[in-house]
Amino acid sequence: MVHTDSIVFGAAGFLGRSLVAELLRGGHTVAAALRAGSQDRLRNWLADQDIDTGALRIVTTDIAEPDLALGDTVEGVRDVYNAAAVMKFGLDAETARRVNLDGAVHVLEWAARQPDLRRVVHITGYRAAVNGPRDYRAGAYEASKVEADGVLRALAAERGVPLTFANPSGVLGPGQYFGLSDFVDTLWQGKLPALPGTADTFIPVVDLGYVARFIAGLPTLPGTAGKSYPLLDATTPVLPELIRIVAEHLRVAAPRFTLPASVVRRLPRALTHADPEALAFISSDRYDTTEAEAVARQLGVEHPPVADLLRTYADGVVASRNGSVTPAPNSGFRRGTWLSGDRTDPEYVLLHGIPVDSESWAEVAHELDAPTLAADLPGLGRSAASDSSLGDWVEELLTPVRTRPVLVGHSYGCWAAVEFALRHPDRVSRLVLISPAFLQPPAARWTGSPLVAEVVRRMRVAKLAARLGLPVGPGVESAVANLRRPGVARRTFAALRAAGASRAELAEKLARVSVPVEIVVGADDPLVESTGHPVITIDGAGHYPQLTHPERVAQVLRSETRSGAASSVVARTPAH
Repeated sequence: MVHTDSIVFGAAGFLGRSLVAELLRGGHTVAAALRAGSQDRLRNWLADQDIDTGALRIVTTDIAEPDLALGDTVEGVRDVYNAAAVMKFGLDAETARRVNLDGAVHVLEWAARQPDLRRVVHITGYRAAVNGPRDYRAGAYEASKVEADGVLRALAAERGVPLTFANPSGVLGPGQYFGLSDFVDTLWQGKLPALPGTADTFIPVVDLGYVARFIAGLPTLPGTAGKSYPLLDATTPVLPELIRIVAEHLRVAAPRFTLPASVVRRLPRALTHADPEALAFISSDRYDTTEAEAVARQLGVEHPPVADLLRTYADGVVASRNGSVTPAPNSGFRRGTWLSGDRTDPEYVLLHGIPVDSESWAEVAHELDAPTLAADLPGLGRSAASDSSLGDWVEELLTPVRTRPVLVGHSYGCWAAVEFALRHPDRVSRLVLISPAFLQPPAARWTGSPLVAEVVRRMRVAKLAARLGLPVGPGVESAVANLRRPGVARRTFAALRAAGASRAELAEKLARVSVPVEIVVGADDPLVESTGHPVITIDGAGHYPQLTHPERVAQVLRSETRSGAASSVVARTPAH
């Protein structure tokens, strides 16, 4: 028998898990009601958030069953939170009803049998209680939510259940890839020539933390029983302004035109990139949040600045490629430069080469197990183009850094690394150059090949990697995704040509660097210029040892190289 004061259905979902975390932080004993197989997903997420799970109880449930497959295994429940739902466009009516309607009814009926019940909080959409019933043929997701709203109200009145509806709008937070995320991703990919809707289209957003704290606190306020609370930030700008804020942060062009949703519906989906069901949310409707804001004040809950919320959310969409990959830690834009890792106290600063981006360091950073800072160079990867020189750019990048890190440059990244070490020897502990292109044969295979944009257009990831001499892996997939974006391939080639024209200049600058310098090359990609600095050769590696031999590169970067311990894994050779 599980004794708990709160139970959360749908506890492994985006909203449910944040609600569980908030309740645990508030000192509650919490039963997380999950489908079989979801336990590890919730536990791992809570562990990543550093949540104490001593008061957590996990129970297996199936809301499609009238007794929720719980029987009499849970007792002492006062507060029931239902966050279980299928949140997806394109559902068939049967699937949508089974979870969003029938499942919600089963939760309410189960709650009505709990002797200690204080409140049921049902979490549903912000449009569920407005504009009357919906046609399932136009969209089963919203139709099932609206139908459930009416059925639950009637059932709660009949059974005498204290029921509160929480109606969040577009909830923005890590892990939410629905609705607005598609707008942001399409904008980022350069595929949003116009916005659906009109100049006053209003798609409200709200912060995940605000929603979790608000919902967790509802049962503590007796006056909230029997009411519905639209949870949204009323200061959300109209859609064109919202997208402009995001576009300025991403340093991409915002759409200049709007198209009425009725027109967008008639256009080919391949052109609009718009889900037909999502177009139902393109509206100028406004929502009265007076009562919700009064409750928020009682609970001490405040909205963060909406522009900051939008920028942070956009960073998450870009970092995860709209949910398709796990984002790098602490990643996002700073004044147009894409960064990941520790921005103030890194032990290592990692600057990538061409055509990869900062994701190429992911496995090395994992092996180092120390604070690192990686950045996409200006105009490359996800970073916006810059009018500054590469030297000025890296100086701005490292201005907030308070440590004396090991500064690492790979290939083209060596240009920025050498420049900074020459300007600020007191701020660098050591300079490591990996596959320094200015000391190796010119990149004839690049300069003599068709434009990268053409290669990307015609080849899949594996073929592109083979063409460019890259190993296939997440770092290469990230690079290919970036090269497909407008302008990136062109800027990549421009950077390559500029680097080729300054080989001798950089070699002269390296000769004046006063900090300790080490050079790392793959055995299949040797130097052709001598520098007098120690050269470490990694057997079996080519131009991208950080991708093919990350553990060996990490060993070189750590202090073992200065004590000679690295000789057990790499061989030191003179420059060629």
